Amino acid sequence: MPENSKLQAPISKLLIANRGEIALRIMRSAKEMGVKTVAVYSEADRNALHVRYADEAVCIGPAPSNQSYLVGEKIIDACKLTGAEAIHPGYGFLSENASFAQMVADAGLILVGPSPQAMETMGNKLAAKAAALKYNIPMVPGTEEAVQDVDEAKQRAIEVGFPILIKAAAGGGGKGMRIVERAEDFEEQMQLAVSEATSAFGDGAVFIERYVTSPRHIEIQVLGDSHGNIVHLFERECSIQRRHQKVVEEAPSSVLTEEIRQKMGQCAVDVARSVNYTGAGTVEFILDENLDFFFLEMNTRLQVEHPVTELITGIDLIKEQIKIASGEKLSFSQDDLKISGHAIELRVYAEDPANNFLPDIGTLQTYNTPKGNGVRVDDGFERGMEIPIYYDPMIAKLVTYGKDRGEAMERMIRAIEEYDITGIETTLGFGKFVMQHEAFRTGNFDTHFVGKYFKAESLKKQDETEALIAAVIAAKLFAEKEVGLGGTAIKNSSDWRKNRLKY
Repeated sequence: MPENSKLQAPISKLLIANRGEIALRIMRSAKEMGVKTVAVYSEADRNALHVRYADEAVCIGPAPSNQSYLVGEKIIDACKLTGAEAIHPGYGFLSENASFAQMVADAGLILVGPSPQAMETMGNKLAAKAAALKYNIPMVPGTEEAVQDVDEAKQRAIEVGFPILIKAAAGGGGKGMRIVERAEDFEEQMQLAVSEATSAFGDGAVFIERYVTSPRHIEIQVLGDSHGNIVHLFERECSIQRRHQKVVEEAPSSVLTEEIRQKMGQCAVDVARSVNYTGAGTVEFILDENLDFFFLEMNTRLQVEHPVTELITGIDLIKEQIKIASGEKLSFSQDDLKISGHAIELRVYAEDPANNFLPDIGTLQTYNTPKGNGVRVDDGFERGMEIPIYYDPMIAKLVTYGKDRGEAMERMIRAIEEYDITGIETTLGFGKFVMQHEAFRTGNFDTHFVGKYFKAESLKKQDETEALIAAVIAAKLFAEKEVGLGGTAIKNSSDWRKNRLKY
C-alpha cells in the first residue's frame, strides 16, 4: 500500500480554485454528493455564474490571474476563512503546480489531486520519461536527459535521424518546441528553443526526439486511489488541434484495435503506478502511421475533454476525484469498465478561425445553447456577459453522444447549427467544417488536419452555401404566399431560420 494511503472523514466543504465552466462543472457534482462549495473569484468575475452557484464566494484579487487565481496564499486564506477542508484546482491555473500542492498539504488541507511528488515528477518531461522507463514504456527515439552541448546534441540528432523535435523539458502547449528538418539548421533552432523555454518556464533544459511526421494524439484516462488501485478508462482521440492545442476530441478513437487499446491502457496504468498516482490523470501518447505508440507525457489533473470519457463509461470523474481525495477505495475494477457508444467534444472558443484562430473578445449579444437527446453543454456564460481578456477564451464545451460515431457526428452538426451566439466570432463554424470533412468522417486524419485542410475561405464558402439555401427557401415561401393570396391556403412557416448557422 502506498505511503500516502489514508482513510479520513468525507469532504464536507470544497473550495474550487478555478473559474468558468470547470468551476460550475465541479460544483454540480459536489452538490449531488451533498458537499458544500466555495467559489473564489477575481474582480473581473464578480458576476460570473460560478460565483452565483456556489454556497459561498470569496474575492481573491484583481482581474489578472497572477494577482488572483495564481496566488496560492490567497486560495489557502479563502479556505481558512470559509472552513473548506479541501481544494479542487480544476485544470489550468494551479492544477499542476507542485509547490502549491505542497502548500496545501502543509496547511493541513486536502488537494483533490495527486501528491506533490507525483506532480513534480510528471511535470518535467525528462523526469516523466525516466519514471516511465522503469516499466519499459515505449518511447520515441531520442535523448533521455537534457542536452546542453550543441555539437553533442547535433550528433545525437543525426543518429536519431531528421526531422527531429527539440522540446523544452518543462514545456507544454507547444512552447519551447522546434521542428528541425536539416542538420545545418540545428544549432540556430536549438538556441531558439532554449531561449523560448527559459522565457516561458524559467528552465532552459531541452531534449531531442524523433519527429513523427503523421502523428495522432491519443490519451488514456486513469484513476488511482490511495490504496494502490489504478484503472484506465480507455482512450480519447485529440488530434484536431491548432497551435498544438486541442479543439476537437472524441472517445473512443476510430483507429485503435482492441489489442492496441489494451496495450496502451496497461502502459498508462504502469506510468501512473511508477509515481504511486492518486486521483484523475491522463497519460498521453503519440500514435504513428503504423499504429505504433510512444509515451509523450502525463497530465496530473483533470482534462478539458473529460466529458467524452464520462459519456462512454458512465463514470462521473469529478465524483471519483472527491471520493479518492476522501481516502475511499475505487468502487470498480478494470473488468467492470466497458465502452458504450461514442462521444465527441468541440471546444467553443471566442476565437476567429478565419483569422488564424486569434481571440475575439466582446459581449455575448445572443447566447442560446442547443438542447435535445445526446447533447451536453458545459459552459459558464449567459447572454450579456463579456468574455474577459485576462483568461483563456473558451466559452463552452459542446459534447454530443450517440450509439456510434456516425450518430455522434450528426448530433454535433445539429447542435452546432442550434447553438446561437452573436457578438463575437467562435469556433462553431470550424467545428462544423471538421464534422463534415471527409478526412474526419473516415477517421483518416492526424495532428496536421488544420494545416492540411482548413483555410479561411472554407468558412466563407460554408457561409455562402448556407446563405444560398436560406435564400432559396425564402423565395419558395414567398411564392407560396403569393399563391395563397390568390385563394390557396397558406402554410405559415419559418423553418428556414432554423437552418442558418449563426456566428
